[in-house]
This record gives sequence, C-alpha cells and structure tokens, in this order.
Amino acid sequence: MNNLKVVIGSDHGGFRYKQRIIEYLKEKNIDYIDVGTDSEASCDYPPIAQKTAEKIIKGEAEKGILICGTGIGMSIAANKIKGIRAAHCTDTFSARASRAHNDSNILCLGERITGESIALEIVDIWLNSNFEGGRHQRRVDMIE
Repeated sequence: MNNLKVVIGSDHGGFRYKQRIIEYLKEKNIDYIDVGTDSEASCDYPPIAQKTAEKIIKGEAEKGILICGTGIGMSIAANKIKGIRAAHCTDTFSARASRAHNDSNILCLGERITGESIALEIVDIWLNSNFEGGRHQRRVDMIE
C-alpha cells in the first residue's frame, strides 16, 4: 500500500468510526484526506459523498471511505458521480469481492449496523485487496 492515498468522509452518524478509521490509517502509515464532518452534530451526507468522489476523480486520492448510519445513503450519493464504484459492505467477503470483481473505489460503511471490530477488518481487507481484471474488467467497462 505504499504511496496509497485515501479520502475519508462521514456524516454525523458515521463520525466516531471515521475517527477510528483515521487512527487505523495512521497506524498503517497510509496518507489520507479528511473531508469531514468534524463532529457528531447533524449534517447532510450528499455533499460529503460528492467531495470524496471528486477527490478520486481528480486523482487526489486512489480510494475513498464513506461512513454514515447505515452506509446506504453514502453509497447512493457517491454512485451518482461518473467513474465512482462505491460498495456498501457489511462483511469481509463483500469487501474482498467488491475490489476483486468490481474494482470498487469507495467503501461505504454503516456505523449503526456494523460492529467496530468488523468494520475495521472490512477496511483492512478492502484496502489490501486487488482488482482481478480479466472478465471482470469487461463488466466494469459496461458500467461506465
């Protein structure tokens, strides 16, 4: 994961996990960009998803992580941006498959539905899994 840069964002419902994932990124010496939010005060998730996606599209980061209460809202909002393949993952198999088969570039998590230890395991697996290409590339190309 040398030279990997991750952009990370959350709304109020995912703020605590965002802070914990930032600790994980620091422990692993992974560069990151934090696009907010900065507290548990209520805020809207679509602008945060858009900021995260734009950083990836512009090449300022290779991957992104978005967290809200369920992960669903962030996933829907991020996937509206051309070139983004946001995957809402609640288990390690989905995290690995979303990278290997779908070349996902944003991981979406739900703080209110996924325990912290499994969320961190999902992050680790997702960041360390590679796209397999081959027949999967053809399918990803069809999405674009």
